Amino acid sequence: MIRALIGVGLAGLAAGGLLLAYMLLYIAPNLPSLEAITDYRPKIPLRVYTADNALIGEFGEEHRDFIAIKDMPEMMKKALLSIEDKRFYEHNGIDYVRVLGAVRSNLGGSFRQGGSTITMQVARNFYLTRDKVIGRKLQEVMLALKIEAALSKDQILELYMNQIYLGQRSFGFGSAAQTYFGKSLKELDVAEMAMLAGLPQNPARHNPISNPKRAKQRQQIVLRMMRDQDLINEDQYKKAAHETLHFARKGQDFDVHAEYVAELARQTVYAQFKEESYTRGISVYTTILKADQKAAYESTRRNVLNYDQRHGYRGPEAVIALPENEEERDDAIEEALQKRPSSDGLIPAVVLVAGPKAVKVQNPSGEEITISGDGLRLAASALSDKAKDTVRLRPGAVIRIMQSEKGAWSISQVPQVAAAFVSIDAVTGAYHAMVGGFDYNLQKFNHVTQAWRQPGSSIKPFVYSASLERGFSPLTLINDVPLNLTGAETGNEAWSPKNDDGKFDGPITMRTALSESKNVASVRILRAIGVPYAHSYLGKFGFDLAKHPKNLTMALGTGSVTPAQLAGAYSVFANGGYSVEPYLIAKIVDGDGKVISAVQPRATLPDEARVIDPRNAFVTDSMLRQVTRTGTGAAAARLGRSDIAGKTGTSSDAVDGWFAGYGGGIVAVSWMGYDDSRSLGGKEFGSSVALPIWIDYMRVALQGRPAQERQVPAGLTQVDGEWLYDEFTGDTAHPPLDFDSTPSGAENVVPGTPAAPPGTPATPAPATAPNAENIKPQPTGPGR
Repeated sequence: MIRALIGVGLAGLAAGGLLLAYMLLYIAPNLPSLEAITDYRPKIPLRVYTADNALIGEFGEEHRDFIAIKDMPEMMKKALLSIEDKRFYEHNGIDYVRVLGAVRSNLGGSFRQGGSTITMQVARNFYLTRDKVIGRKLQEVMLALKIEAALSKDQILELYMNQIYLGQRSFGFGSAAQTYFGKSLKELDVAEMAMLAGLPQNPARHNPISNPKRAKQRQQIVLRMMRDQDLINEDQYKKAAHETLHFARKGQDFDVHAEYVAELARQTVYAQFKEESYTRGISVYTTILKADQKAAYESTRRNVLNYDQRHGYRGPEAVIALPENEEERDDAIEEALQKRPSSDGLIPAVVLVAGPKAVKVQNPSGEEITISGDGLRLAASALSDKAKDTVRLRPGAVIRIMQSEKGAWSISQVPQVAAAFVSIDAVTGAYHAMVGGFDYNLQKFNHVTQAWRQPGSSIKPFVYSASLERGFSPLTLINDVPLNLTGAETGNEAWSPKNDDGKFDGPITMRTALSESKNVASVRILRAIGVPYAHSYLGKFGFDLAKHPKNLTMALGTGSVTPAQLAGAYSVFANGGYSVEPYLIAKIVDGDGKVISAVQPRATLPDEARVIDPRNAFVTDSMLRQVTRTGTGAAAARLGRSDIAGKTGTSSDAVDGWFAGYGGGIVAVSWMGYDDSRSLGGKEFGSSVALPIWIDYMRVALQGRPAQERQVPAGLTQVDGEWLYDEFTGDTAHPPLDFDSTPSGAENVVPGTPAAPPGTPATPAPATAPNAENIKPQPTGPGR
């Protein structure tokens, strides 16, 4: 018996010796270099922030937040080691006690049970496959020993806790804390840390979002291990074991909706660093302000929904058959709802029961919700017996529902209309907010920077500004009576511009003409100062001249602008006459904290940036303030500020609705319209679709910003309460003009030089007006 045991022992020693020799001779020389871990560079995604450090975007396959071991919460380390490697600080990379246990479990030869330590897992994660075969396991053992010889225990643990995959595209515990709980790692309690500590074994099986039951079971095992190892006491254990965990609903979404901003930042970085953009840990700090962006997003979304609901219910998005079998029905509903693109607050649901007084639906979570009363208002016509099949609500209809702040449910729909909003600093040009559309998930096209739309009457202030340089003033009388232009004058067909309401007020001041957005008066002004001059003058404000017509329809905004471009143009009036270059990115920093690029915002306005006379900016500003007090933008007066100025705009057939304006050093532009250029509706104007967005935003953005009152520039004289250029005062300051003829010499004045003031005797207009190049009659856009 003794001889047999000795024989077995000698055989075991011989086998062990052969295995050791094999490892030393064949495995050890072929082990990879440890450079990947000794010079560890985790794949940190590209992150985009607001100016006040709110995360608004993250790009990269791996979501990761690197946390140095010294900053790792002690309880998180204890929770992890309790379940993964409780003797981590005692062994040399191989836990022989654990290995013997694994050997006993694997006597069947399947090698399904491992004895891996944290160090061995680091070796596997960085260098090896996860195949459970002897060859790979031997490599893992040798690498673990090599790693232990090269790094300290804390360094190894730091690598592991930042590299390990924990589900939901999250790598490392810092990222997992944000993904699953919406918190930083240091903010987690014992129960939450135990949940994360249970993930490394099988991130898919123990994922608390997709498999909450299994995740809870795994968490309970971790908590018992922590208690049994005296890492927590009994009271802590009981409290954590019975705690109800609340998981982050948004996953990888962000509190501040600035998806269009984040995408522009991503494009900028990618243009320079290509694919490395997503792994180098680059951080982009934009000029966007968190509170402003949130206000812009919520205002745009709220007012688009208001517009959409004014124009009625379009019917269900789809209709599906509902099987009789409950399980099959739930499967059919789930499949249908998964096909619906998500949209913040607009939840897809399937109708189960429909009636004129109540509608029962099932949402993506399987909950049944009954909607009644005011919640049916939008879809009331679709619940009528007379409703068309394309609109009628019935069982199987796929619809959208939304919940109010008070918890009440209502039927809604995804708007088809598009919208945009942008705001910038009037001096620096820094973007404060940008909303490129109703929902980035539904449409990636950024209407702020990419949509070229007709500005309508929002272009008029620039024509009026040009007229000030030709001797006009706010007191100049314009004859608001019908204007009939012959084909000889237009160089094309006869044209009779109309005011939006079809009414004419006779002689009115230029201030009133702008305030009330009189179309005919604006055409008369442009006709008098000359189209070539006014067209060239637009270039001072940064407009693309090639996109604006060289004829009298220019006064009604038949050219094309983007919301971003229009904001830059209005900033010239807001800041006293200086051009600005709007910019979005303040600073780009690499993963090591080194500044790659930075913009130093200008604190003052340099002389070389001046593009119009300070007197012009002052007088135009005074007229734009009138618009928001008594004119088409009078609703802005509810903001209760004296420095609000701006202009409504509605293009031909109400295809585009605008409001562009400023106050408190902020310039903002709102726009609404359909991408297929259909009309917003006969009763819709810039004042009804765009101005409400602007007001709701400014109510938030102007908080804490004092009203800005301007100093009167030199060279102005006050006449009858209005400011006139000194060189245009006197007996001919502001007599009425007969705009049925072109003032003598008006079309020939050199830009920037004094011209004959309004009232100078006119010569008859030539058969074809030189300033009316190829006018083609177009529908007259509303002035509001």
